[in-house]
Parts: sequence; structure tokens; C-alpha cells
Amino acid sequence: MTDGFGGRGAPKELNMNNRMRSFRMMIEVQKLKCPPTGGRPLIVAHRWLNKIKMDIVSNEQHKRLHPHKFTLWVAMASMIMMFAGLTSAFIVKSNLTGWRTIVLPQIFWVSTVVILASSLTMQMAIKAFKSREMQRYRTLMGVTFVLGIAFVICQVFGFGELWEQNVRFKGSSGAGQFFYAIAGLHALHVIGGVVALTVMVIRSLTGKIKLYSAIPVEVMGMYWHFVDLLWLYLLIFFIIVG
Repeated sequence: MTDGFGGRGAPKELNMNNRMRSFRMMIEVQKLKCPPTGGRPLIVAHRWLNKIKMDIVSNEQHKRLHPHKFTLWVAMASMIMMFAGLTSAFIVKSNLTGWRTIVLPQIFWVSTVVILASSLTMQMAIKAFKSREMQRYRTLMGVTFVLGIAFVICQVFGFGELWEQNVRFKGSSGAGQFFYAIAGLHALHVIGGVVALTVMVIRSLTGKIKLYSAIPVEVMGMYWHFVDLLWLYLLIFFIIVG
């Protein structure tokens, strides 16, 4: 059986670097064979070389946890502990005398649909990036950005409705203080994600992006899915306990 580079009986463990060297040798030979006006085989060879290079990068990235991903996991763990502490304190306070039940505005359901949709478009953008469909990637990232802004606007309107219902920072029960602190912190994390999305959209439009590295896009997707799931948890929590 021949391997992908014309040799017979090549060991299966032949690493990618050796494959690239072999392929470069094939290109050099092809240069000698191609006439000045017929460079089609050479163009194909260069395309295969770029594909091998991207495969090497992809394989190396999947062999170990990227430092950016590790940092994000640590950050998400700290955020989980923070929100777990706040919601636990909310539960304790809700059992005290004089606690006021908070009825969530309907617009929070709209914001939930919006952020779920943004999570879907983010995942589609990641898939488009890995498939090198850059125009589709730019469009989907732009849609995700718009949905992120829409979610924040819906939250602001929701807070406004609660304020009109006299759910405020003052009060002996502390219901308003805890709600605004928890939901407000989540909104700040979403705003941070929107800022990151702004940077990525600008980079994709200006061409300042490494087409062979999906790490930044994957990290952005991980964070965005995290704030999505976090809001679902908070929504269910406030419905049950609030």
C-alpha cells in the first residue's frame, strides 16, 4: 500500500512535519516539470501544502488545552461560585419575615428568546469559521452582536418595569437589592461579551485574523454559551424562589 506521498510501506506514525517536508520536495520537483505557462499543478500543490499546515495547527491545538481556554475555565468557575453565593444568600433572605415576592416582567421572556437565538448564531459562526466560510462567519458574528445588544436593552426595560413596581434598592426585605445585584452582574458580563464580539467583528472585517486558528472564536463561543446558560439558571431561580 502506498502512503499519501508516493512511498510504500510507510509507518503509520509518520508525523506531520515529515509529511510537510516530503510535500515541499514534491513541489520543488513539480517546479522543474511545469512549463512557464502551465503552473496549474504547482497551484494545486501549494493548496495541499496550506491544507496540511492548517491540519497541523488544528491537531496541535486539540492535543492540549490552550492557555486561553484554561484561563476562561478558571474565570467561569469563579463566576459560578460568585453567583452560587449570591443565589444562596437570596434563598436565605427569602425565608425571613417581610420578604417581598418579585414578579418578573414579561420582557424577560423576550430577552431569554433573544439570548438563546444569539447562542445559536454564535455556534453557527464557529462552524462557518472552521469551514473557512469567512463571509458567512462575519455575517453570523454581526447577527450575534446585534442580538447581544438587544438582550441588554430588554434587560434595561425589564429593570425599568420593576422599578415602577416599587422594587428598589431600599426596603427591609432586601428583595430588590439582591435581584438588581444578581441580574445586574449578569448583564455586565453580557456587556463584556458584547465588547469582545465588537472586537472580533472589526477584526474579521479588516482582515486582521488568523484564518488557520479557531482558538479565539472557540473561546468567544465558550464564554457566550456560558452567559446564556447562566441567564437560564437565574431565570428559573427567580421564578421558583423569587
